[in-house]
Amino acid sequence: MNINEIIKAKRDQKELTTEQINFFIHEYSLGNIPDYQASSLLMAIYLNGMSEQEILDLTVAMVKSGEVVDLSDIPGIKVDKHSTGGIGDKVTMVVMPLVASCGVPVAKMSGRGLGYTQGTIDKLDSIPGFRTNLDMDEFIRNVKRIGISIMGQSENIAIADKKLYALRDVTGTVESIPLIASSIMSKKIASGADKILLEVTYGSGAFMENEIRARRLAQTMVNIGNMVGKETIAVLTNMNQPLGRFVGNSLETKEAIDTLAGRGEKDVVNVCLLLGAYMLKLAGHGESITTNMKLLQSKIDSGEGLAKFKEFVSRQWGESRVVDESELLVKAKYKLPVNSIVNGYVSEIETKNIGQAVVNLGGGRLKKEDEVDYYVGVEVMKKIGDKVSMGEPIMYIYANDETKGLMQVETLRSSFKFSNEPVEKSKEILDIID
Repeated sequence: MNINEIIKAKRDQKELTTEQINFFIHEYSLGNIPDYQASSLLMAIYLNGMSEQEILDLTVAMVKSGEVVDLSDIPGIKVDKHSTGGIGDKVTMVVMPLVASCGVPVAKMSGRGLGYTQGTIDKLDSIPGFRTNLDMDEFIRNVKRIGISIMGQSENIAIADKKLYALRDVTGTVESIPLIASSIMSKKIASGADKILLEVTYGSGAFMENEIRARRLAQTMVNIGNMVGKETIAVLTNMNQPLGRFVGNSLETKEAIDTLAGRGEKDVVNVCLLLGAYMLKLAGHGESITTNMKLLQSKIDSGEGLAKFKEFVSRQWGESRVVDESELLVKAKYKLPVNSIVNGYVSEIETKNIGQAVVNLGGGRLKKEDEVDYYVGVEVMKKIGDKVSMGEPIMYIYANDETKGLMQVETLRSSFKFSNEPVEKSKEILDIID
């Protein structure tokens, strides 16, 4: 068997065998297949797709290319939650402590942001002293003692995926659904959870802008999870506008705390309660989604969810005072208004532009080694369907460099489209795929 035969087979629209896929992943991981040949195979996959069996084989091979985390020491069913990302997505920081306060263990590995979205690890890093560089023993010990912990993704998980991901980025093959699905699911499977909840976002602020492709991705990942024996459910959510009011690391952490304290924006609360309810269901803590949502809401009302978050922050060496005084996380020097120059109703938002503006302010990375300013961001004052008057602020920019902030004003203003007629407000939840 050699790589040339495998490239030709996929080029000619033939289905690759399990042995061929295992050979490719194993040899590429060891460095025995050069990038130019791997690139050829990736392009053939991008152009010709993969069957369900091929996608499964690719996922399993990537899982086997690295370590598989063993969470068996933690009692109970462990449910992992993954989002394909979006603008203002602070859901994990709300859902984790709510679910943990219901007695379901939450052991989460997460990543940092790259490009126009910020990662959960970056958001938590905005809390002074907070640590996510835990070793595995410490991580598991935290979950056993307080029911919740989060750590950065291990470099030894799905090693082949890391190499292929970097290659996809420079070969124009990022958008391939088989490659996206196998990449995400290989990391989720290797992370050791018993069951998996996926949030697949679509819209102008999501990686998947097209609903049809988002559904295909969700269904593909659900199929992979179920075929490897890890029950998987996907929730399709709307990212045609930012989730909640704030975009930016510390600002989103503040909003997560405020949500747990009962001061959350309606869209954030709706998404968090639904996702949390499905996590409880997967963990065997209640079949009724409505009942589970009410339980989670009661954890907000009673303060138990916020208390769990505070315990979690303290356990990972964070300054827990910010949980009681979330305004301490608003540290940018300048708050600059973006005022509307028209009257009307918000009909559309180019949401990706908002995420990119935060990157331009210094709040995100273009390269992994880039430094991040945790305290810059954007506050969104108007959403789709809202009425706006001329001169009214539609956003505020939080900047530590006034010039950088002023440079984003026109881009952000032009991201809003208006109608003279009333516009229907957007729904947050679009579908459940299981």
